[in-house]
Amino acid sequence: MNFDISWALIGLPIAFVAGWLASRADLRQLRMENRLAPKAYFKGLNHLLNEQQDQAIDAFIEAVQNDPDTSELHFALGNLFRRRGEYERAVRVHQHLLSRGDLKPADRDRAQHALALDYLKAGLLDRAEAALRLLEGTAFETQARLALLAIYERSRDWAQAADIAQRLQVSGQGSFDARLAHHLCEQASALSAAGQAAQAGDMLAQAQSLAPDAVRPAIDRARWLAAQGLIEQAQTALLELIERLPAAVPMAAPLLSSMAKEHLSPAQGAEVLQHLVKAGREHPGLDVMEAVVTLQRHLGGSEQPSKCYEEHLAREPSLVAATRWLASERLVDAEHHPQVNRALDHACQPLLRYRCAACGFEARQHFWQCPGCQTWDSFPTRRIEEL
Repeated sequence: MNFDISWALIGLPIAFVAGWLASRADLRQLRMENRLAPKAYFKGLNHLLNEQQDQAIDAFIEAVQNDPDTSELHFALGNLFRRRGEYERAVRVHQHLLSRGDLKPADRDRAQHALALDYLKAGLLDRAEAALRLLEGTAFETQARLALLAIYERSRDWAQAADIAQRLQVSGQGSFDARLAHHLCEQASALSAAGQAAQAGDMLAQAQSLAPDAVRPAIDRARWLAAQGLIEQAQTALLELIERLPAAVPMAAPLLSSMAKEHLSPAQGAEVLQHLVKAGREHPGLDVMEAVVTLQRHLGGSEQPSKCYEEHLAREPSLVAATRWLASERLVDAEHHPQVNRALDHACQPLLRYRCAACGFEARQHFWQCPGCQTWDSFPTRRIEEL
């Protein structure tokens, strides 16, 4: 069979034209897809700026479907899910990123960190801890350690918390001495409850040397000395504390008054009373006032409690002091005295609380770590009325 060259001459142009048309169609499709992805992305960004999170999520899902290989869209979508509280969907997005073999090392670390945050926000602390541990040696190491520190403090694993705090301090992330002192005090409290008084004393001494200007180690060590029967040493430590740190006076005064009542002789109690009266004049406060009044009543001195209240009111106005003074006085119409006292006491209760300076959480007792925001030393030693 003879080959007719005319067919080749006709077929070649046809094949060329067909190939050219196919390439143009592919380019048109590619341009269309490229236009769709940015359009969906910017649409989602616009919704996000307008605080329309539902519409933003829909737009980002559309963008991810059009361009499934774009990691930034996955990160944006995962962060949106986490902000909305849809932690399971956020976890799936970030796990999908980590399963990709073509992900760059920096993006892989970023996805690992995002996954840890998902677990942390969801309250899955064990999974969050495991995910954060994998970030050692990465660019997210410091952030991971801070998150781990918060986890261990929340779960009251003070030994692990102290280890992480020491690592952060060694890596140059600032001083964690005050925080480490709190960790040691917490461990000492647990050891004392377990009957290991000697080890508890060693930890409190270590905490005091680590943060000599902190109030808690000195107060806790004084309590420990009193529990060991070393009353005079405890008294001396507290008297030195109120002379050295004015901020410690409201915390030390009730403890001094209680020890004087229970363990000291009348002469020693009178000496402590003089120190408390002096501290109250230099640093007037409700707790110091109550400590002085309590010890005066115990010693049976000639000074009436009303005089202490009057002196406090002369130094600073106080509804609480006025209420206490009124309760110690005799009214002409004594029949209604109890009702008046109850009403005033009820009105004073909110003023006797402590308020966290970080989050505003209020409590009747003083906390070294806020139960609301977990911040250390955010509760002032003075009550709400004195702030």
